[in-house]
Amino acid sequence: MKKCVITVVGKDTVGIIAKVCSYLADNRINILDISQTIVSGYFNMMMIVDMSQPAKPYDDVISDLDNLGDEIGVAIKCQREEIFDMMHRI
Repeated sequence: MKKCVITVVGKDTVGIIAKVCSYLADNRINILDISQTIVSGYFNMMMIVDMSQPAKPYDDVISDLDNLGDEIGVAIKCQREEIFDMMHRI
C-alpha cells in the first residue's frame, strides 16, 4: 500500500470537503483516515490516503490538487507518507 498525507488549509467556505473528496474518489484514491477542524474561520484537514492504484500518476495528482486548491481558495499539499514521517521526526 502506498500511503500519502494530504493537508488542506485555508479560509473556511462551503464545499471544501466535497470537492477534495470528489476529486480523490474520481481518481481511485481511497481515504483511510481523515480529521478536520475549523478554528476562528480557518479550515484545516488532514487525510491519510491509499494511492496504490490511482487513475493518474503521482505528479499529476499533485498538480491537480494544487490547481483545485487555487480554485477553491485553500492550500492543498500531498506528501508520500515516508517523506512526511521523516520531516516530522525531528
